[in-house]
Amino acid sequence: MVIMDESQMEFEWVLHDEVHSSLSQLRGILMECAQRFPLALFGNDQQCKTDRFVFAGPHDQVKCVAVLTGDSITNAEVTFKVQRQQSVSMRTSIQNDHPWKLQQIQDAANHLQQAIAHIDNVDKQYSFKTSDEVMHILGNILGCLQRSRTSLIVPKKKAIDDLIKSRNMKSLNPNLPENLAISFYIQSYKLVLAVYQLESTHGSLKYESQQAECSVPWLNDALVLLTISLQLCQRLKDKICVFSQYKDFTVGSRVPSAMG
Repeated sequence: MVIMDESQMEFEWVLHDEVHSSLSQLRGILMECAQRFPLALFGNDQQCKTDRFVFAGPHDQVKCVAVLTGDSITNAEVTFKVQRQQSVSMRTSIQNDHPWKLQQIQDAANHLQQAIAHIDNVDKQYSFKTSDEVMHILGNILGCLQRSRTSLIVPKKKAIDDLIKSRNMKSLNPNLPENLAISFYIQSYKLVLAVYQLESTHGSLKYESQQAECSVPWLNDALVLLTISLQLCQRLKDKICVFSQYKDFTVGSRVPSAMG
């Protein structure tokens, strides 16, 4: 029973000390991550940051210079060649009064703020009694961090019809012909511009696409910090999991070694 007693002591130390110190460390990393976002997050009342990006694509088929302010493209000049009609070039633009909203940035920021809120809801003086309490909190934090990271890495698929009818397409000036559509989206640390050309073949709608992209440094920083946070949170959860297999482990349940 001595082994169990030592495990019980370690369990209590983890609950009383390591959980709180890990949550404090995690909050520091997440606040640093929040600082990377070009938005005012968690009391950080900074003005939305503005960056200018030049997109690059194969064979100069698609060209774009865009200004990203916060979570919106506030200015852009887009030029692209129409496939199968290489002599035909299309031009359109985005102006300040009709910005193109990048919902992925706002979604990632919202999930990040929720993760920080879960940590802030834990009183620093609170004494955890069971592993289940900790697992519940860590599960909530992990869920938020995974959703935040996924928002930036995996753009939501849209049907081409939905894309054409989207509010963002109304930002373009001049409007594109009905058989052409564009889309701006985040994919990992890149901002991507995709151009879609629709064709009706035997009654079914098909499309060809081409794209250009640019690297966004703050996205890379944010993703690195989110990944570090996920790893830290998962390590603590794994450690708590080891103790949770002892169902009779609760604070104060230490078995006196004399019983051995």
